Amino acid sequence: MAQVATDIRRTFPRTDDVVVSYIAGLVDDEDEEVEDILDMTRGMLQGGPSTSDSKALESFMARLVTYLESQSHKRVRKSTAVARLDKAIEMRTQKMSATIAMTGAVDLESNTKGQASRVDLAKLAKAEAKLKAKIEKRSKRDLYQGSKLIDMQKKQQTYEEMFMKVNPLDLTGAAKGKSKDIQLSNIDVSFASNKILSGANLTMAYGRRYGLIGRNGVGKSTLLRHMALREVPIPTHISVLYVEQEIVGDDTSALDSVLQADVWRHKLTQEEAELNAQLEALEKRPVMQPNGDGADAVEAAAADTKTKDAEKDELSLRLGEVQKKLVDIEAETGPARAGLLLAGLGFSDADQKLPTRSFSGGWRMRLALARALFVKPDLLMLDEPSNMLDLNAIAWLEDYLQTWPSTLLVVSHDRAFLDHVATDIIHQHSQRLDYFKGNFTQFYATKTERAKNQRKEYESQMQYRQHLQAYIDRWRYNANRAPQAQSRIKILEKLPVLEPPEEDDSESFKFPDPEKLSPPLLQLDEATFGYTKEKIILRNVNIDINLDSRIAIIGPNGAGKSTLIKLLIGSVQPLNGTANHNNRCRIAYFTQHHIDQLDLNATPVGFLQNRFPGKVEQEYRSHLGSFGITGLTGLQKIGTLSGGQKSRVAFAVLSMLRPHILLLDEPSNHLDIEGMDALIEAIKVYKGGVISISHDERFITNTSNQLWVCAEGKVTKYMGDVTSYKELILDNIRAKTRP
Repeated sequence: MAQVATDIRRTFPRTDDVVVSYIAGLVDDEDEEVEDILDMTRGMLQGGPSTSDSKALESFMARLVTYLESQSHKRVRKSTAVARLDKAIEMRTQKMSATIAMTGAVDLESNTKGQASRVDLAKLAKAEAKLKAKIEKRSKRDLYQGSKLIDMQKKQQTYEEMFMKVNPLDLTGAAKGKSKDIQLSNIDVSFASNKILSGANLTMAYGRRYGLIGRNGVGKSTLLRHMALREVPIPTHISVLYVEQEIVGDDTSALDSVLQADVWRHKLTQEEAELNAQLEALEKRPVMQPNGDGADAVEAAAADTKTKDAEKDELSLRLGEVQKKLVDIEAETGPARAGLLLAGLGFSDADQKLPTRSFSGGWRMRLALARALFVKPDLLMLDEPSNMLDLNAIAWLEDYLQTWPSTLLVVSHDRAFLDHVATDIIHQHSQRLDYFKGNFTQFYATKTERAKNQRKEYESQMQYRQHLQAYIDRWRYNANRAPQAQSRIKILEKLPVLEPPEEDDSESFKFPDPEKLSPPLLQLDEATFGYTKEKIILRNVNIDINLDSRIAIIGPNGAGKSTLIKLLIGSVQPLNGTANHNNRCRIAYFTQHHIDQLDLNATPVGFLQNRFPGKVEQEYRSHLGSFGITGLTGLQKIGTLSGGQKSRVAFAVLSMLRPHILLLDEPSNHLDIEGMDALIEAIKVYKGGVISISHDERFITNTSNQLWVCAEGKVTKYMGDVTSYKELILDNIRAKTRP
């Protein structure tokens, strides 16, 4: 399956991943007939973006036939040749049955009637059973995913149940003296029928911080989930925790929610309180006095005292064990550590006392991150941790993770974040994992150099092969030079077969240049805004936006950055001051919740046709293709697309507006690294104005020449760069949290 997918991507590099995966799955299905596979493959590849060369297509089809024939022991190919009958039949002498002419069904008057059947009944029964199984398998195929989701819903567990199942309470004792390095060979990971990893090696040294990178849809999050549930065989003495989704809100305070995340600490603390209560009750229980002067009464009183002492000893012994475990995990420092984590992630002292249900989704995601950092597992896995954070919180998190004591595995598309945090990079691609020492910048340089050397070696060998083959073809049948030709044949046979180096997938976005307009296009003059006069969000804002503006707005979440954008586009009006908007100015606004603007039941092509009628379908498909939505992806429902693909559709919609000003609110949240590179390059050559709200340091540095800080109700121009701003934020956080 992997061989076929690789061949398609190499031969037809612009073929959509959906098509590649479908064909690969088709080839891998042992129930499919060879002819059906060939017909469907040819039909799907013909007319594709990379199949204009008919010779390349025919060459690929020939290789596919060869591959299928090599797998012939797994399937049966329909024969198209003329078959010889076991017994010759002279058609002129055969008499047609009267009954078959009337009914068109079974011939009751066959001239073979009464003869013994020559059919092998055992083989017939076996063939029918195989056919029945095949039909049942196909009928269940469509129900597979649905039934799997139902089963998962039935098996839904609480955080505490899942934590205790994956990380048993006696783990602390079992882990002593054992290595916490992870070395797994030849692992396979699948999601439904999609192969994520095949024969891969997973190696992580304890105490290192790994960045896991790869294209959208390659299966990075799936790998993390398998590791978190130990479906990938992580050694049981290594505690694991995966942060994927926000916590469920309830009446628990933010601080208590973080404390309760450490299930070991929470359970041991509860047990300690219960044991103390039992000991206190035992102390208060009156001693049994002898009832009378008899020996039995004295003996009963003595037995009661002995039983009480035994219970007390047993409870005291268990209390000592629990308290020792609490000391080992530094339980007494829990509240202080939890408070520092929440403060670093932007929670004030008052916020820490609020119930979790009072926080929005973004802040609950921060709570989930704080809970994971508090637990300090041996292997912590984070999936895009920077997506829901502002630049202030990211600066703190980067600094905090520098001293992370155990193993960290983080999925991120933020190059700057990986440069600050990662000590190693794991590159997931082509169903394998490649390892690189250093941060992302070092990985990129190493990968580029490695690819350059591989290409050079491959091209050099291909030239050598061609040289040898040319000599062999010329002198093979010449009597005088046949020995030399035979010698070169042997050399050619012994040459190692080198795979052609993989082509890096590159993308390119394009925003059309607008016509010129006289400035200012957007302007706020002493603008003050609040949803009520008692609660002012922004005060006395002055800002001018022109075609050459490249402004990044930074600051903590909730400070009013998005409100500033709404003031600029006129969706809200200032309470005081003025907001001016050039009537000829076209504005394209990309929001954090851009998915809400898309019709999830429409296809990307259909959505553009409805919004911007008047073009032929091919023009819409070509426009989507310039934003990475190619092939069958443009004909899928938007609701079935990934977050990154939906972002690309939204950018394609913005481009159709031919805007003078681009307003981008967190554009990097769902884009992979290649998508971010394409967006940055498109903005660099774009001739209109760009105002962005982003937490991505690299995006800000490459697309902006002005930084405006939105904080404490004010919007002011910052004279330094992003790096100096993050240092300033860290200094402020350290000053606040210093004892």
